[in-house]
Amino acid sequence: MTGKPPIALTIAGSDSGGGAGIQADLKAMSANGVYAASVITAITAQNTRAVTAVHEVPTDVVAAQITAVLSDIPVQSIKLGMLFSPVIIDAVARCLVNFKGPVVVDPVMIAKSGDALLQESAVKAMTAQILPLATLLTPNLPEAARLLGIPEAGSTVEMATQGKRLLDMGPQAVLMKGGHAIGGTCTDVLIDACGVVTTLSAPRVLTKNTHGTGCTYSAAIAAHLAKGLNLQAAVTAAHGYLQGAIAASDQLHIGAGHGPVHHFHGQW
Repeated sequence: MTGKPPIALTIAGSDSGGGAGIQADLKAMSANGVYAASVITAITAQNTRAVTAVHEVPTDVVAAQITAVLSDIPVQSIKLGMLFSPVIIDAVARCLVNFKGPVVVDPVMIAKSGDALLQESAVKAMTAQILPLATLLTPNLPEAARLLGIPEAGSTVEMATQGKRLLDMGPQAVLMKGGHAIGGTCTDVLIDACGVVTTLSAPRVLTKNTHGTGCTYSAAIAAHLAKGLNLQAAVTAAHGYLQGAIAASDQLHIGAGHGPVHHFHGQW
């Protein structure tokens, strides 16, 4: 590499098990060729089986981290992950009001283990303050249903319909992720600002090692946006990267529960 590298920032929670959250974001961004900076919003005691504790980082420290990074480092894209509480959401929203680059919002609500990563009282704050900041919103089917207050989509047609409803809540585009659906093919649905629908499909990989897929996907998209790709190209590149990471996940043998995807499958 010659010259300055593209730079992406992740604002999310820490996963002590290393498979999701900040750790997954840093790995995915690095694997996709960008320098990654980070802001930690919460510290979780977590492994492949459960989240056993969550410590919320004080809002002044969250804001100070964001200010420190953005005042010195020329960040080209930002990914938002676990924001946990209304006060953290408010602090993050206030700090990003003048950021001009693309923002990828992964509305992290529930861990792979089923543990809550967003307080119930924070859903309204997420909708009101974070969704309007999003260049791209990347909910899985349960997250989209919870944001809309309706049942989960059961088909790609319903995914597109729900995605269009989410567009009305402020984001410029929505990527409805189909990982929670059933069937031998996994299909994601991208709805852009004009309501144009694009589908991305891949054979479903039969593995339990899918911890951190949502974090990894959104971080990879943010990385490609930082490199200057347009939205559809960034999503397509990240989709291919994630499929490779899932396909290689059984090589790692990490933990006794839902193991992580292999972020560096292209390197080792």
